[in-house]
Amino acid sequence: MENLNALAAFSALSQDTRLDVFRLLVRTGAEGMAAGQIAETLGVRQNTMSANLAILLQSGLVRNTRQGRTIRYFADMDGVRGLLAFLMEDCCGGQPSKCQPLIDEIACAC
Repeated sequence: MENLNALAAFSALSQDTRLDVFRLLVRTGAEGMAAGQIAETLGVRQNTMSANLAILLQSGLVRNTRQGRTIRYFADMDGVRGLLAFLMEDCCGGQPSKCQPLIDEIACAC
């Protein structure tokens, strides 16, 4: 991941609604959630939600798929891994064993 991609991800997450959407999608896991369902759950107007979802899509932290007339959104775990790898790239001065406690803490048990 390059600096510009990381900045796009951080910029997307720096807005309250988008951060809430991302965290909701992380919680829903592989099931994901329809756009209207996301808006309803978070109490956000659909046109506002649409704009926020577009920004999250561009950031690489969210992906979507069309199911008939519905668009279902998911946290893009590859994008999340890429961002975390970017942040941890030079961790612990080249001594990865020192990073293990942090990795253990953030690793998903799923």
